[in-house]
Amino acid sequence: MFGAAAPHYDCINRLTSFGRDHHWRVSVLKELDLCSGDVFLDICCGTGDLALLALKEGIECRGLDFSSPMLEKALAKDADHSERNRWICGDASQLPFADSSFSAAACAFGLRNTVDPQKVLRESARVLKPRGRMVILEFFPVPGKIWGPLFRFYFHKVLPHWAAILGAQKTAYQYLPASVDQFPEPSVIEDWMRLAGFSAIRGRSFAGGVARLVVGSLGKEK
Repeated sequence: MFGAAAPHYDCINRLTSFGRDHHWRVSVLKELDLCSGDVFLDICCGTGDLALLALKEGIECRGLDFSSPMLEKALAKDADHSERNRWICGDASQLPFADSSFSAAACAFGLRNTVDPQKVLRESARVLKPRGRMVILEFFPVPGKIWGPLFRFYFHKVLPHWAAILGAQKTAYQYLPASVDQFPEPSVIEDWMRLAGFSAIRGRSFAGGVARLVVGSLGKEK
């Protein structure tokens, strides 16, 4: 399903986020506070937007995803570097990296699509260096008596039709809102991060709760 969605993935992300997903990814990098010498891991990187933003800042990074078509699109967008070994096909719950390999990691709109999110968080903690930072950017069930139902109507009824008009598989974008409805509340993700070894956990919401950052670090923050 994700491979079939790759050609339309970026466009649908813009529709889902009302064109704000780029700014949300910029916020991820600001939270991570990356600097020269840091090595960044983009988990469930999709077509590479977050990793590519880090590259523009001169940060060494790796993008990992289980979908080869997504990674091929990321490589095509990586025109200034075109390093195939930057884009790694792998399982987020069994990261193919040694312990303490990365200064920071993030997972943007991908944790919800993994089989075992808690294992992904434990693996993320394993490959981070002491005091390494981790950010989850994800769609969550939207709160509110007015905005919540309005967004769910858009998400369930309007978005799949727009995706179909653009040539995407309608079923893939019926899965998207269903997966968000079934995803735990942000407080649960915060608890999972604590169990994985993260501390100093905090959150930040966007667009009235359409998306949210959950931020943590191993030990003291940078």
